[in-house]
Amino acid sequence: MIKVALPNKGMLFEPTQELLKACGYKASKPYKTLTQLDTKNGIEFFFLRPSDIPMYVGRGIIDAGITGIDFNAEAKSPAVKVLDLPFGASKMCAAVPNESPVQSLDELKDKTIATSFPNIVEGFYKKPMDFVVLEGAVEISVSLGVADAIVDVVETGTTLKQAGLRIVGDPLFRSNAALFCNPQKTELEEVNTLIRRIEGKLVAQSYMMIEYDCPAELLQKACELTPGLDAPTVTKLHGREWYSVKAMVPQEEANSIMDKLWDAGARSILLFGIKSARI
Repeated sequence: MIKVALPNKGMLFEPTQELLKACGYKASKPYKTLTQLDTKNGIEFFFLRPSDIPMYVGRGIIDAGITGIDFNAEAKSPAVKVLDLPFGASKMCAAVPNESPVQSLDELKDKTIATSFPNIVEGFYKKPMDFVVLEGAVEISVSLGVADAIVDVVETGTTLKQAGLRIVGDPLFRSNAALFCNPQKTELEEVNTLIRRIEGKLVAQSYMMIEYDCPAELLQKACELTPGLDAPTVTKLHGREWYSVKAMVPQEEANSIMDKLWDAGARSILLFGIKSARI
């Protein structure tokens, strides 16, 4: 049985829950405890602060975990990123008061900066910095006079505007959710099963299955429109010079491909959602 850490709160919490449920895991956070045992799949889930997960995984106390790339970078954890996940996208930006004369990131290198991510900021500037390290509500630090600027995770920028701050320059760091694993645990069967299930679900979310009939003279063109991941499946129809073709197509392009097939002469065009996959 392996141990897997999941975010116990924040913007990663619900998407992680939904993803693992769709992958067949019993990973719902219990009401009064921080653990959930999924004996059927050989996993014990631990619900921890996203910022603490890299430490537990890096030290091998937990085998794998889902958290943000920014938290892993800040912790300087040896945990290995094995899979990017399509949620939790964010950017880490510097911000100053609206009335500040500062216009560039370079102008902040000798200023006092309030942040929860001092290691990432020093990594960006490649020099020791003067920090006020805070765990939350970083945006209030400037108005309280303890810092000249802040560096914090930004989603919409609304909180910064409400605090009378404006973003300076480009993001210092971009992040998203990811699955991390302890370097010594990457070959565990349960870990690889977890990776395959998540990969399969991500493929299912990105692709659809298309199936249609086409005459023999159209077959080559139709297969060029629907090449699939490797190659389309082609079956000759009984009693006529027509073929049935089946292939995976990108979800975003599915309707456009259906239109092109119809215009080319394909008929009985069907589009199916994919619940999961193993590619």
